[in-house]
Amino acid sequence: MSHGSPNIPQAVPLGKDVSYPKGYDASLLFPMPRLDARLTLGLTTLPASSLTLPGALPFQGFDLWNAYELSWLNAKGLPKVALLRLKVPCTSPNIVESKSLKLYLNSFNQTRFETVHHVFDLLRKDLALALGAELELELVGPDQFANETITEFAGVDLDKLDVEIDSYQPDAAILKLKYDSLDPKRGSISETVFSRLLKSNCPVTDQPDWACIQIQYTGPAIDHASLLKYIVSYRMHNGFHEHCVEKIFIDILKQCSPTTLSVYARYTRRGGLDINPWRATFDVKPPTIARSARQ
Repeated sequence: MSHGSPNIPQAVPLGKDVSYPKGYDASLLFPMPRLDARLTLGLTTLPASSLTLPGALPFQGFDLWNAYELSWLNAKGLPKVALLRLKVPCTSPNIVESKSLKLYLNSFNQTRFETVHHVFDLLRKDLALALGAELELELVGPDQFANETITEFAGVDLDKLDVEIDSYQPDAAILKLKYDSLDPKRGSISETVFSRLLKSNCPVTDQPDWACIQIQYTGPAIDHASLLKYIVSYRMHNGFHEHCVEKIFIDILKQCSPTTLSVYARYTRRGGLDINPWRATFDVKPPTIARSARQ
């Protein structure tokens, strides 16, 4: 595990053999405090309204979860399926460990519910309790599946650069501006770049987590080669999706001093779940919800 990874509680089900549930069981959800990882970045979980206090969060954002394997039984015992979409605010005290969410959702498989509204209300109640905050929740039924479109990130494709890579652990010092402070060409620009080469590893199982990432900013031009090298440097880093995106945001903010910044990652699914963290300065509009082909 790389330096700076949060401590993982022994009770966490990730990476362990766990019996699949036979019926609905909310106790399967395993909350994990965001604070542990944020302390490694010098952050606390103070809400945006407390920005005048030292250590308050310098970003807004959410974690978008898509669950593709949700099923339950109706009152007659007939299986139903849906896609579950969760939008968790970055100010929630906790995240939910991904395997525990998978097990929790699987506990619905052989449980009968009178209506889909009962499923929705139970999901919202249980997840809000585990996260310590309210969240946005959507059930996408089969009659809506055709509306689920694939949209790739737009902007400058950093992956087309021909660069030499020699570092596979994140180091903020890799990030460079395109022009130094005395160069007359230095000024403020607005641009969007993306890469499909973000890879990190689960801090518990060491399994690879693959993602595409889009970075939008206004400020001094960032050297594209250094930004690609920095993104690739996460390749051997152990960290949860949310923490990796927050670290990328903080490193760019500190090293490159943009006036606005947005970092949005779409991780590929594992265990029927994909996680898409977004962090941005407070003057940036939320991104359009979509998924990439690799998800």
